[in-house]
Amino acid sequence: MRRLITARALWTLARAGNLPARVRANREGATAIRLHLAGAAVDTGLLDALATGAADIDELAQRMAVDDLELLAAFLRVVESASLVQVRRGSWRLTARGRAIVDDDLVRAVYQAFPGFHTGLYRELPAQLAGGRPRRDVAEQGGLIARVSAAFEPFVLSELTATVVERAPRRVLDIGCGAGLQLAAMLDAAPAAEGVGIDSDADAAALAGKTLRDRGLDGRSHLRCADVREVLADRTGALADPFDLAVLANVIYYVPMGDRVALLRDIASLLAPGGVLFLVTSVATRQLFSRHFDLLLHAQDGAMELTDADALLGQLTAAGLRPSAPRPIAPGAPVVTVRAVWPG
Repeated sequence: MRRLITARALWTLARAGNLPARVRANREGATAIRLHLAGAAVDTGLLDALATGAADIDELAQRMAVDDLELLAAFLRVVESASLVQVRRGSWRLTARGRAIVDDDLVRAVYQAFPGFHTGLYRELPAQLAGGRPRRDVAEQGGLIARVSAAFEPFVLSELTATVVERAPRRVLDIGCGAGLQLAAMLDAAPAAEGVGIDSDADAAALAGKTLRDRGLDGRSHLRCADVREVLADRTGALADPFDLAVLANVIYYVPMGDRVALLRDIASLLAPGGVLFLVTSVATRQLFSRHFDLLLHAQDGAMELTDADALLGQLTAAGLRPSAPRPIAPGAPVVTVRAVWPG
């Protein structure tokens, strides 16, 4: 059999340009294709269409409302190469890898967010640097952001639950409640407590409502879909009485830097003397994802940015709280928790 590549060709390849950089670029390019391909398999509805059962290409086109069968066939071949679908006797079906995307909402959300706004940031950055309009991912993708944030929930919930058991609160508050996982965890850990959740994004608030209903906790909870600063200005109804524990998770970096102390002071004033603010946030570090997220925030419509851990402690102290040292939720992750006591 003829050799596919000669020694001379290998030598020429090794001497041409920066071989390690070329190999790395091609490898990362292939990874990018896989990422965007999986995202397209979700966004086009292909994986969901096959989740109901195997189908030939004509039936699949009907399920997906597709007109171009030739293009669909080419797309299916690529998705098959990525081991997300397979074909047997002309019938297409999901593989275990494709089924995992359909069945695990966090996996699905990752394949929507990273090919979407996370990498869209860089595709659209040249135009934005030249004076183009700021991004609106935070304003328009709140539900997806809440779903992706669930990746950190097991780490956060472990420490939050321990705090609830230790403090035995009667009233808990979740500011920026997202999908409602932290609020549900607090109510589960404190069976006699009642809770309030606030989120400005309607999709996120709807997710929180579903979470609480599914766990049978809606009778002990109240949800408000509104900007937290507006809610804090109207302390009536569910906000009339003080709270023993408040959670502020993945919210502080959306607030302009100059407004953060005032926000923290307002939240602290909702606490009973000795009450605790449990804060979760990404912080500015030298890590790649921390700096990527900070860039994504800077690109948004609104003065958003990360702060480092020391500056965060300074803001909490300036608000009249007594913070503990930040605790990383997992090794290497730029996400920390801080417990801050309101002395009253």
